[in-house]
Amino acid sequence: MRSLTALLLALFCWLQYNLWWGKNGVSDYLSLKDNVAVQSESNAHLKSRNEQMYAEIADLKKGNEAIEERARNELGLIKQGETFFRIINDKD
Repeated sequence: MRSLTALLLALFCWLQYNLWWGKNGVSDYLSLKDNVAVQSESNAHLKSRNEQMYAEIADLKKGNEAIEERARNELGLIKQGETFFRIINDKD
């Protein structure tokens, strides 16, 4: 009876070790849970960026106003007959 108790105790300790620190144990689960949270945050950021790009593409396909706005901001487009004013803040 004593050897059976010792055997059951050893088996219980081995199972507890595998549960907490073994392969696919609680420590691995917590580590993977943190990795999933980080990846989900990254995916949400990328999804938001993609949605903005799709909206911009649709706007560019839809009309000339978005194209003109981009040309003004990025290329410095000035139409015929327009006057361009540049305001410079003098910080002393």
